[in-house]
Amino acid sequence: MPTLEFKGKQFVYSHHLGVPFRELQVMPDKSLPTKGKKPSLDDNLIIHGDNLEALKALLPTHAGKVDCIFIDPPYNTGNEGWCYNDNVRSPLMKEWLKKSANPVDKEDLERHDKWLCMMWPRLNLLRELLSDDGVIFISISDIEQHRLRNLLDEVFGEECFVSSIAWQKRTSPDARKRLGPAHDLIHVYSKRENGIVLSKLQHSDEQTDSFSNPDNDPNGPWVSTDMTAQNIDPNGRKGQQYKIKLPCGREIAPPPGRCWSMLEPEFLRLKKEGRIWFGVNRDARPRIKTYLSESEGVSSWSWWENSEVGHNQEAKKEINQILGADNPFDYPKPVRLIARVLELATSTESLILDSFAGSGTTAHAVLEANKKDQGNRRFILVECEDYADTLTAERVRRVIDGYPYTGTQREELHRENITWSTFEKKQAKVLEHVASIENLHGHEYDKIKKQIKDGVLTVTGERKVEETAPGLGGSFTYCTLGDPIDIESLLTGKGMPSFEALARYVFYTATGQSLEKIGKPAPDGFIGETDLFRVHLFYQPEKEWLRSNDAALNAERVAAIEMSNKSGKRAIVFSVAKFMSQKELTARRIEFCQLPYAVHRIMGD
Repeated sequence: MPTLEFKGKQFVYSHHLGVPFRELQVMPDKSLPTKGKKPSLDDNLIIHGDNLEALKALLPTHAGKVDCIFIDPPYNTGNEGWCYNDNVRSPLMKEWLKKSANPVDKEDLERHDKWLCMMWPRLNLLRELLSDDGVIFISISDIEQHRLRNLLDEVFGEECFVSSIAWQKRTSPDARKRLGPAHDLIHVYSKRENGIVLSKLQHSDEQTDSFSNPDNDPNGPWVSTDMTAQNIDPNGRKGQQYKIKLPCGREIAPPPGRCWSMLEPEFLRLKKEGRIWFGVNRDARPRIKTYLSESEGVSSWSWWENSEVGHNQEAKKEINQILGADNPFDYPKPVRLIARVLELATSTESLILDSFAGSGTTAHAVLEANKKDQGNRRFILVECEDYADTLTAERVRRVIDGYPYTGTQREELHRENITWSTFEKKQAKVLEHVASIENLHGHEYDKIKKQIKDGVLTVTGERKVEETAPGLGGSFTYCTLGDPIDIESLLTGKGMPSFEALARYVFYTATGQSLEKIGKPAPDGFIGETDLFRVHLFYQPEKEWLRSNDAALNAERVAAIEMSNKSGKRAIVFSVAKFMSQKELTARRIEFCQLPYAVHRIMGD
């Protein structure tokens, strides 16, 4: 497979492996926990810190658990003011960056190389955080999209490419340009080939109207589809070339060059079940019925119109309404765009990550989706800028609790493409549906506004707000990044990690998996297990204790480990010393890993 070469690649190729682990530090005063509960890392998370280090900090707790990632990295326009400051250890890399301009601007002839150096380690860590069935969506413009595709092919594998979605971000052409951009691209990749199953979208009212029930089928409304297929290989499709006797008595064969789409026994079964349609007069070529009650929805495609998923102006209006017009976000993403991503790639229990959080739209969309279907989706936002608390987290607080607002709030309740001829044919049904919307939502708004404009019927709820817009509910824990976990601090006694932080760290480095939950230190040192291993840790963040006999693996602790190991799995034990030979421990299916030296991955990738 062709690879993309860029300046600095050899120095950042493995940089993500050398990024230090940091402990997530909970900030209770900036968190918004559920009433009566304390902030917890099991809640939604907003992390303030460098996103490369934050992604590394998430590995011990969330590796392989993230179902959906949406990121909106810098587009590298030259006007964004982003800096490349990853602490790559190579002297040549440091010398290069010392001579380069920061922040990266249009005059920087190496800005594309820097952007790729910035993205490479982050994409590698994001891939490690994705679940096996996970999917990543990356929004980008034409400036870097082609280089990003090459990068993603190399990190994820070209066989994991799902689609490049064109999102219509504008509502009108840019008058300053002869040919102005109307769209951004969203590259979509899965964790592994055939590793994802994207959901179908719910039927729109217009699509639902295509189902009918002219024969009063007890299974309800249906649509019919052709029962023929292209006959590419006549010799291989002989079993699908049978004749069918219509209810009127006439016999028919498939049209020239085509065959029936199924073997005769399958056709006879469907006919017996009443799932074959022969037309109103029972003399037409057979078609297959698909019932509305069985339909999983409609497939999405790679063209997302702004009428369906929002646009830049809508996004700016949303953020201004919540945070005020003086906020610094010029190009936020609309909530409806992220809502489409969630509809395709998540379930009610999914975990969603956005490591370039910006204005916090992803969290807003997750909370709105949970409100809509009573789901329990969780989000993780990472923001490196100083406004992580005052703007990113503040937006989420206001979305959860409500926010000061005076004016008219409008919420679109229904949208449907409709022509005059369609309206004439379905007038009664359309009006009946609009009336049902009014009956269902009328009490939530002061006014329900109906309008047909430019071939689109919209029903909008309008609510006058004098003080506070209502919130969506929810909670989150606000975190910062602690000092790097320096395993050699166990030798000096300075800056030693907590038991919980070290437990998550050694479990991840030993198994490559994140630790679900961890309790207090136990007599047998057990902290967690995988399909193959049970992992134990004997540790207290006290220099005197670590130098005492109490810190060693002894016969008493070995007996406790064996007694608790009902499954017979191999045990991996971390402690600073042992009083038994490895030969004896091996006979008991125990592998000793000495702290701080033997912290390594046992299973590998």
